[in-house]
Amino acid sequence: MKRALAFLLLCLSGAIPTGAAARDAYHFPAPGGERQVLAIEASIDISAIEPLIRDFQALEPSITVDFADALTNDAFAAATAACDAGRTFADLFITSSSNHVVKLVNDACAQRYESDAAAALPEWANWRNEAIGFTFEPAVIVYNRDLVPEADIPHSHGELIELLRAKPELYDGRIGTYDIDQSGIGFLFAFFDAEQSSTFGRLLEGLGRARAILRCCTGEILAEIESGKLLIGYNLLGSYAYGRQAAGAPIGIVLPEDYTLVLSRAAMIPVHAANPEAGRKFLDYLISPRGRRVAAEKSFYFAFDQEPPQDVISAAGGGDAG
Repeated sequence: MKRALAFLLLCLSGAIPTGAAARDAYHFPAPGGERQVLAIEASIDISAIEPLIRDFQALEPSITVDFADALTNDAFAAATAACDAGRTFADLFITSSSNHVVKLVNDACAQRYESDAAAALPEWANWRNEAIGFTFEPAVIVYNRDLVPEADIPHSHGELIELLRAKPELYDGRIGTYDIDQSGIGFLFAFFDAEQSSTFGRLLEGLGRARAILRCCTGEILAEIESGKLLIGYNLLGSYAYGRQAAGAPIGIVLPEDYTLVLSRAAMIPVHAANPEAGRKFLDYLISPRGRRVAAEKSFYFAFDQEPPQDVISAAGGGDAG
């Protein structure tokens, strides 16, 4: 049980977008002529996965990659339905809701995956040699650097609670967080907040009093903070936030100093995968030194074996509030 909890917490030559709003599909043609097709169903922003797909294709130029992104709950429902019906779903399934992957593994919906690289992973990153955690992404507080006074920047959950209590007129309707009915990761973070903190009830009270804005996804909240519509975002994925900040968005990022929840995005090879060999190759790449380097530099920015990126406020004293 402890291993399960640790896993959950720690747990294109023209890419052409197609498909409906609930599921965005992208096609990455094989740069060296197609011999195989790798189908990936996921809950992950295209901006994060594209650098990894392109670098993978530099190593495997004969593999075309068809990638689709959906909300975590929708992706989980599709994976579950395909498993129950014995239908092909994808060659690799990736999600930020690690609890969904653990459920699929426990329901015999995943193939076994073993490699030297997998054996070398930390224990929390490998669930039964079927689900593999390959990122280390903190839940952060994000604020608009131009509009939030430096004295108001919350460095902890307690400071956020006190800020919402002290300045209701400024932050009313200007705080954003996950809608846990739509977001599996939002539900996961809220669950572990309740487990971790004795002040979670006060935080919920404060968010309710401030009429917090609920959204499905980190990207939507970040866009509203960047525009100034929102001032602060709570429990957002630090990887996506740092990507926006590095691109020039006027946002600041805080790793709460009292405790910081950390997610390990998880991948598995579905039991009815049409091309499990291609799924294994991409999973090999994700956890290889090269894949982890590309992920740290271009996709997810945080890693369990390195310090947080610059310009992130942390308990260790890093970052710049200005």
